[in-house]
Amino acid sequence: MTVQGSSGSDVRKVVAVIGVLVLVLGFYFLLLGRIAFDLLTSGDIAATVIGLGVLILPLVGVWIVVATVRAALDHQHLARRMREEGRELDTSDLPRRASGRIERGAADQLFAQVQQEWEADPDNWRVSYRLARAYDYAGDRSRAREAMRRAVELEKRERES
Repeated sequence: MTVQGSSGSDVRKVVAVIGVLVLVLGFYFLLLGRIAFDLLTSGDIAATVIGLGVLILPLVGVWIVVATVRAALDHQHLARRMREEGRELDTSDLPRRASGRIERGAADQLFAQVQQEWEADPDNWRVSYRLARAYDYAGDRSRAREAMRRAVELEKRERES
């Protein structure tokens, strides 16, 4: 989650909330694990099968939390680099709805501009990052995630070479 224009204390609050949520989920996953262990060791076949099902829940939950936190850290890394390089999309003078979201027509126009940049240089992580942000502003979250994953991968390749 990019918190543009916010103070350091706002960012710390967001990080603190995320930290608390991860701790609560960790406690929940431990409880589920204990319940699964009790069911698995009960000796009853039905309880053992249910225990296996219950054991899968915390394992999947941990995987989801780790993947989400890792993706958020990767996205923040790219956002920081783009900010430092002065390459973030400037949306300050775009018209906005009462909710604060960019008006659809302006977002579509911004997207068309960024899509041209991307078509000219699709293997540049910076352009893929900008494309992801433009997709997000245009309301296409699934393509935004896909473009951001591509930007993260391209940036990692650039760092490694």
